[in-house]
Amino acid sequence: MIEVEVKVRASLDEAEESLTQLDAQEVGEKRQVDTYFSAPHRDFAQTDEALRVRRENGDAYVTYKGAKRGDGTKTRQEHETSVGDAQTARAVLESLGFEEFGTVEKDRRLYVLDGTTVTLDEVDGLGEFVEVELEREEGDDNDEAREAVFGTLERLDLDPQDSVTESYLELLYA
Repeated sequence: MIEVEVKVRASLDEAEESLTQLDAQEVGEKRQVDTYFSAPHRDFAQTDEALRVRRENGDAYVTYKGAKRGDGTKTRQEHETSVGDAQTARAVLESLGFEEFGTVEKDRRLYVLDGTTVTLDEVDGLGEFVEVELEREEGDDNDEAREAVFGTLERLDLDPQDSVTESYLELLYA
């Protein structure tokens, strides 16, 4: 799966007002706690990869994200799977030599607009962000997806030129 995403700093109140005016479908709210790991065999900071265990409303997931593809968005390969228990997933990774690197905590409100997912994020220690994303199969037209996420951002009166390409973890540790 390829994730095509654009993120900007923005007022969540204003973004939510725009979403309401555009009749976006509200999907729900989540509290996410993401624990990131460094690998024993390569430096993820150098390869621009990420491995995390996410706790979300009582569920747990392990996610691998490949290097960003450098097209003005945060387009990257993503693999995610549900795991029964975050503590056990962390124990497995640590047993294999992976080490906890950092944690990102955020509250999210999710909407769907024009086929894109719009996420309003309140990130602990960083502030407010709006993310717009589309997931594509490997080999699909990423240019079309990029235009769709930029178009949604513009409909929310946000400028794609203000895109933040760093991850929340990168921003926290910058």
